[in-house]
Amino acid sequence: MKCLSVYSLWLLFALVMASCQNNPEKEKKGALQSGGKERATPETTIGKDTSSPDIQETEKEKALIAATKEFPDSSLVWENLVQFYRENGNYKSARGLTEEILKKYPRNARWFYIKATLAYEDEDSTTAIRAFEKAAAISHNPDYYIALATLYAETKNPGALHIANELLAGSKKNADKDAFFIKGLYYSHLGEKQKAINYFNKALEQSYTFMDAYREKALALYSQGKYNEALDVLNKALTIMNSWDEGYYYSGLVLEKLNKKEDAIISYKNALAISPDYVEAREALDRLGVH
Repeated sequence: MKCLSVYSLWLLFALVMASCQNNPEKEKKGALQSGGKERATPETTIGKDTSSPDIQETEKEKALIAATKEFPDSSLVWENLVQFYRENGNYKSARGLTEEILKKYPRNARWFYIKATLAYEDEDSTTAIRAFEKAAAISHNPDYYIALATLYAETKNPGALHIANELLAGSKKNADKDAFFIKGLYYSHLGEKQKAINYFNKALEQSYTFMDAYREKALALYSQGKYNEALDVLNKALTIMNSWDEGYYYSGLVLEKLNKKEDAIISYKNALAISPDYVEAREALDRLGVH
């Protein structure tokens, strides 16, 4: 099972990279691996086949760096370069560049938000929380508080409940579903599964298309050994969104517990048909002897 909530990862990704001109690849389950492959220097590309993916990526990096030199005050071009490193799993470069920008703009909430996103994906929760706190303190953006509260919930920090209550009491963003989801996530991580399920139900009452609430509710039932109930939740979600790759993946896990191997294989294959780079689904098929 994953430790990190896909909901918060999606929220972070959507907000931080919304203005990038690149086409960021779809976020997968869990954090990306850090440490991108070494890139050739410009000198090593001379006389080589530039149709190679590695060479193309090197040329793209050169173009992005050139853009930062031409437009040094443009946040967008710097974000594009950070996104390039991020997409290639080079978190060391992405995070290092972000730190340099924050030295220049120490009160820029967006760049603290980007810093938090990268730390989160690089499995550095402590740094992520501090950066989210800084971003929220500077801008008071409700989206920042939602992301912070989600990470608080995953780390069993009761601050999650405080922010959720503030969201419920306030009129900004119409964030009731997010508040209930955060509370559910907090209690789920505390092991209070039934209380968590109650809050996930409240979130779903606010938005019946809230796939993350279906997932977390199903996982709470799964952890209690209520496999048929978990499968019912996932099946309901899949009738609403039949392209939900996670729904098929988790259905596969549940079906395995119900000793329905062939049905589980079909579910994993459905997940891969939607998202060919779904690592966990591929690993599940390998485990079941399907190659």
